[in-house]
Amino acid sequence: MYIPRKIEKFFLEALKQFPVCLITGPRQAGKSTMLRHTLKNYRYVTLDDPQMRKMAIEDPKLFLSTFAAPLIIDEIQYAPELLSYIKMQVDQDRHNYGQYVLTGSQIFQLMKGVSESLAGRVAIFHLYPLSWEEIGQIPSQEALIYNDNHCAKQIIQGFYPEFFITPNLDKYFWYSSYLSTYIERDVRNIKSITDLGRFQIFIGLLAARAGKLLNLSEVAKECGITQPTARDWLSILESTYIISLLKPYHNNLSKRLVKSPKLYFVDTGLLCYLLGIDTEERFFKSMERGPVFENMVVMECKKRLSYRKSNAGCYFYRTASGVEVDLLVEYGDGIDAYEIKCSKTLSRDMAQPLALFQKEHPIKSGKILSLQEETIPLISGIEGGHWSKMA
Repeated sequence: MYIPRKIEKFFLEALKQFPVCLITGPRQAGKSTMLRHTLKNYRYVTLDDPQMRKMAIEDPKLFLSTFAAPLIIDEIQYAPELLSYIKMQVDQDRHNYGQYVLTGSQIFQLMKGVSESLAGRVAIFHLYPLSWEEIGQIPSQEALIYNDNHCAKQIIQGFYPEFFITPNLDKYFWYSSYLSTYIERDVRNIKSITDLGRFQIFIGLLAARAGKLLNLSEVAKECGITQPTARDWLSILESTYIISLLKPYHNNLSKRLVKSPKLYFVDTGLLCYLLGIDTEERFFKSMERGPVFENMVVMECKKRLSYRKSNAGCYFYRTASGVEVDLLVEYGDGIDAYEIKCSKTLSRDMAQPLALFQKEHPIKSGKILSLQEETIPLISGIEGGHWSKMA
């Protein structure tokens, strides 16, 4: 079963305008599946294959002549040497669009090579695990978004396509294997980390802080590592799409209200695995219910923005006095402000942070995103309703 991805439309448009397209995202998010489904006339090579990787690194010219365009090169970060040779190839005919499609699951390393070699020649897309909008395309799934137990079940299971293709897949074994493979393959490839056990402890400590301000010195101390090491490890987790950081909002670049970001996991299934939340009952009883729900909503927003033609940015807001708004989406023409509550009972008090933010920052809309299905007015200019109805 193939699940159509919302990004396909814009990706196919870009193929007609750029000689190279790059799709980044976490492993198992469906990058290769989407490309092999939509680009059946392209040759496909994965650099996960040691022989292909060896050829690409040692003899890039031979590699590109052996595998002629149009070509999909999967996991291009394993052979960054190829990028400059791809540049030479496409520069022979800059108007021959769609020659190469690249994928990568290690964004920081990859983007450095791309910006140096392919600037102006490449369109870049981010493919995350499935969004709720994409899940809604699956028969029998479209109406389940409003079922609280199903919502909790989905949060626990996570949003990787494999769970929808193989419904009886054991999530515990899958995430255990995913984490082990990730640490053994991606982490070792980026940086030589000798104490992999402590690195896994570091990931667990971050899971306990999902949806909260990140105090990296506190995490480093608790993990028994230096702060520079913690910063390096955090960068690895962000670059490989395990975590996502939400920056504080500021309308003056020289004045930040809070310097620390908020921490989220790209997929709530992995987060729940790390927290030991494995049933809907445990989810609703857990003290982490609110942060995990917030994590899901923030990532749903980021997923939706990733496949829309928009330069919107996501932030949170917090002042020294403790006024906090969970999520701000800044567009060119204004801001949508959201508070996120894992609740079906909404009150005017919940809207106060939005009201305080609204006094100093003109907003397009203010809303409490919750489990409440009906949209209800709370205070002037601010309403509450179901989280799926974010703008």
